[in-house]
Amino acid sequence: MKTRHLFAAALAASLGLNSAFAGGEGWTQDFETAKKQAAEEKKDLLIDFTGSDWCPPCKALTAQVLSKEEFRTLTKDKFVLVELDFPRQEENVKKQSDADRERNQKLLEQYGVEGFPTLILTDAGGKPYAYTGFQPGGPEEYVKHLDELRTKGETMKGSLEKAEKSEGVEKAKALVSALGDLPDMAVTNFYPTVVSQIKEADPKDETGYAKKLSEKAQMAEFEAGLQEFGAKQDMEGALGHVDKALESGKFSGENKQKALLMKVSILANMGKFDDSLKFLEEAKAAAPDSEIAGQLDGFKAQLEQAKAGAAGGAEKAPKEEEKEETEK
Repeated sequence: MKTRHLFAAALAASLGLNSAFAGGEGWTQDFETAKKQAAEEKKDLLIDFTGSDWCPPCKALTAQVLSKEEFRTLTKDKFVLVELDFPRQEENVKKQSDADRERNQKLLEQYGVEGFPTLILTDAGGKPYAYTGFQPGGPEEYVKHLDELRTKGETMKGSLEKAEKSEGVEKAKALVSALGDLPDMAVTNFYPTVVSQIKEADPKDETGYAKKLSEKAQMAEFEAGLQEFGAKQDMEGALGHVDKALESGKFSGENKQKALLMKVSILANMGKFDDSLKFLEEAKAAAPDSEIAGQLDGFKAQLEQAKAGAAGGAEKAPKEEEKEETEK
């Protein structure tokens, strides 16, 4: 038995395979092979985006549900299980190949994942129909939750088919409703035909859907550019990038608020607290009813505290220099 296990481990190593899954037995990281298996076995995919060595709810979900034999037993006829891990500890990062890390990051962006853990239910081709995360209650309750989401996926499929038989703006509205709360990025990447149908059925954009997708795409492009300046620690460049985006007039509402808050953060990092506080008020006014707006008073207090601390340090420095001169 021991020899067989050692041989299996050596074989996996020689093939460059990484079998160290947080979910344990029954999980794979090979996304393309998982899709082929799902198609052959007429199953869906359950994709777990996780941070196995740093994310507390990820660890809890794995320990309480995903690693349990009961979970695998209850899902084996329904899903092919895929684990896409985003570790942070150096020894765990090194266990992944560059290709694996690049693929995981690409899938993270394609599916519009914004937090961990995120579990996505998809058809055999990888087209998503439901998103979820940590749920208490153990394997049996979690599988019941997944079954409810599978039913939701069937309803969504039927609603899309029914909507396609409508015409004009009513068709567009029905298609938008059928897509439900799927992330816009996932809709753009996996439902391009539906997006085209919405635009064709609603050329005047009475639903506002085309505008929303356009703004999302612009925000994604804006954030990608900002990350490049951040990687170089170029604060002046980042500030210019934000100003250019705001001056273009492309952003409004919550997107304008997010861009302004980027400017607030950059100015604070540069120690320009008066300017930062000024633009914080402008950000709040851009979308006063947003979820973020309700948190900005607390952020303002933090900025004012940081400003006071910086001012105190500036006053203290000359006094320390004067004391040193006296001692000399």
